[in-house]
Amino acid sequence: MITHHLSTNDMSDKWDQRFIDLAKHISQWSKDPSTKVGCVVIGEDREIRSTGFNGFPRGIADDSERLEDREQKYPLICHAEENAIMHAARIGVSLKGCVAYVTWPPCTGCSRSLIQAGIVEVVYPKDIDVPERWEKDFAMSVAMMEEAGITVRSA
Repeated sequence: MITHHLSTNDMSDKWDQRFIDLAKHISQWSKDPSTKVGCVVIGEDREIRSTGFNGFPRGIADDSERLEDREQKYPLICHAEENAIMHAARIGVSLKGCVAYVTWPPCTGCSRSLIQAGIVEVVYPKDIDVPERWEKDFAMSVAMMEEAGITVRSA
């Protein structure tokens, strides 16, 4: 009998893909007509600690008029990473030492929050096209997280 054992890397790749796929699924819960972002925060035993998608805070009407008007939308919207962190805080779950799987590289604002929440690694899909308007912010964001000791990688 021949048995095939998966290497640690194969297992890691498989779990990375599962959690990125889950973040993509959760991103579809966003009502934002132009951008849908998802975040899944995973603990050391591969347990889901928190999830988030971009949307308005609880109790704030997310009607299409507000969502389609960027001047109204941007001051109200919470990014997926922020929502995952705030949800965890709301229910008393620590994210210290966790990995965040996101559908986009985090912006600088979300990177500040991920650093402060104790996230140790951020993983985003390798097959994304970052809009030019975000390239500078994402580059600064990655540099900031790396300086803070967070591993940032695509999978």
